[in-house]
Amino acid sequence: MLKTPVGRFRVIAFIEGISALLLFFVAMPIKYVDVLGKDPAPVYYVGWVHGLLFMLYAAAGFHALYARKWPFREAVRGFVAAVIPGGTFVYDRFLRREYERETAERVGAAKESLPET
Repeated sequence: MLKTPVGRFRVIAFIEGISALLLFFVAMPIKYVDVLGKDPAPVYYVGWVHGLLFMLYAAAGFHALYARKWPFREAVRGFVAAVIPGGTFVYDRFLRREYERETAERVGAAKESLPET
């Protein structure tokens, strides 16, 4: 899966989506809910990791965008998916189809390059 631009984008999108959910539904409640101790440290650390993953998501998204020659609206859809909690998991339906197409194209190209026997 990591051998293709869309495959890498799918993996990064999944990890970025998990980090967003951890930030919004675990770290932030720990920071803001009195019962949980009001500790800001989890938001600092999870937020820092999430920020790095978001930048990696954007870079992988643009790489897939140019490698697959998607229209620019896919960049917009990918960005919207990244800012909505759980959006990357919904966007994965599109990415999975694109990954399957990409893989089929690679297999077809490999078969064409084989010498005939």
